Amino acid sequence: MFEFQNIYNLLTLLNYLFALAIIFLERRNVAATWAWLMVLLFLPGIGFILYLLIGKTLNGRRIKAMKDETREEFNSVSRQQTEQIELGVMHYVDPAMEAYHDMMHMNLMSGRYSVLTQDNQVEIFTDGRSKFNSLFAAIREAKHYIHLQYYIVRADALGQELIHLLTQKAQEGVEVRLLYDDVGSYGLHKPLLQPLIDAGGMAAAFFPSRIRYLNLRLNYRNHRKVAIIDGKWGFIGGFNVGDEYLGLDPRLGSWRDTHLKLEGSAVKVLQVHFIMDWNRTYAPAIRYETQYFPVDVHPQGVGMQIVSSGPHSGRQQIKNAYIKMIHSAKRSVCIQSPYFVPDESLLNALKMAALSGVDVKVMIPDRPDHFFVFWASRSYLGELLENGVRCYLYEDGFLHAKTLVIDGKVASVGTANIDIRSFKLNFEINAFIYDTTTAGKLEELFAADLLHSRELTLDSYRKRSYISQMKESVARLLSPLL
Repeated sequence: MFEFQNIYNLLTLLNYLFALAIIFLERRNVAATWAWLMVLLFLPGIGFILYLLIGKTLNGRRIKAMKDETREEFNSVSRQQTEQIELGVMHYVDPAMEAYHDMMHMNLMSGRYSVLTQDNQVEIFTDGRSKFNSLFAAIREAKHYIHLQYYIVRADALGQELIHLLTQKAQEGVEVRLLYDDVGSYGLHKPLLQPLIDAGGMAAAFFPSRIRYLNLRLNYRNHRKVAIIDGKWGFIGGFNVGDEYLGLDPRLGSWRDTHLKLEGSAVKVLQVHFIMDWNRTYAPAIRYETQYFPVDVHPQGVGMQIVSSGPHSGRQQIKNAYIKMIHSAKRSVCIQSPYFVPDESLLNALKMAALSGVDVKVMIPDRPDHFFVFWASRSYLGELLENGVRCYLYEDGFLHAKTLVIDGKVASVGTANIDIRSFKLNFEINAFIYDTTTAGKLEELFAADLLHSRELTLDSYRKRSYISQMKESVARLLSPLL
């Protein structure tokens, strides 16, 4: 009994210490502070363990060490484009995009290397088989280098097929680098990667654990999914590497996602971001050599800005761009996100758009893969329904797309969900597209997905069970931590 009392007193003391750290030492928003205090109060036995795993913020020294290397050539282009927009002399391949010059300006000012490129060709994938068939075909054609970055690389059939193909290319003398997140790819062990390494390829984990199978840094993960092959082809979007992304997980069913294949100058911007992320690992650094940035002449095409965000930047660039897009809407807003836990600023932007007469539609999956996020998302949908937003639950498998389309003119496709984790904690990257044709295609895909969705009306939402209401309430309280 005495030992138990001592342990309890120790846990209580630790809870108080962590509570003081949260209140006085760490710069958090009020909602997150109260959420953590609630966890520490009601879970005295495990609250401080949860805090160690997912609560601690990055310290100043770590943030300073992660500051991106400045590339003068890109900074020069950014300054030049900013001046052209301010003077009103910027040339737009699609004249309709001049109406979004303020959004481009904001991205140039707040997001490093978010240069506007207007010579891109875009192919859209919505299913895993077509996406990976295209990626594998590009890898087979690689002559110089292959740079791949994924949050999740499974050790299943698809993951093994990818690593086997990369090993073959490394044996051919192609430079191969595979960057994966240590937590997201927790089952990817060295024996599976050893043939690739023996063949001369390289693999690196982002924020790896110092203790095998135990990573004390569950936050601040690299959620990006990017591929660059020979500087000619680039891929960006929502697909990770695993059998479930081919629709082979019976629990989730068919997998609906959105991914882009790019050709053009935007690929060079993806390359810069890959190099910066690779150089944050313990692997040998990549130099910014000309071989990684081939000088190719591309015809005029799709306008695009590649925008990244992360906990080290001090700004929430992707979230701000989302809000800017929503405020610019005159006709329609179409959002797809597997996790919908917006902060107050984005929630208010959607409400204001709907109340202004804009047709705002939000689509999330009807089946959960994360319990708390699923019920928190439902609670936010209820609030939007009361303000005229139309909400849909996708029923044909699992919806993992992260897309935003405004008026069928501008769009965003990338890795960032509509949640606080993507906005503040994860390293994310999105393509912001200024092109009526491409945005129109994405809007058509959204319309097609409506045929596989059921609308959640305000009346049906209000008739939900008391158990559902309780789940939503608890999840909503914890949403700042999700």
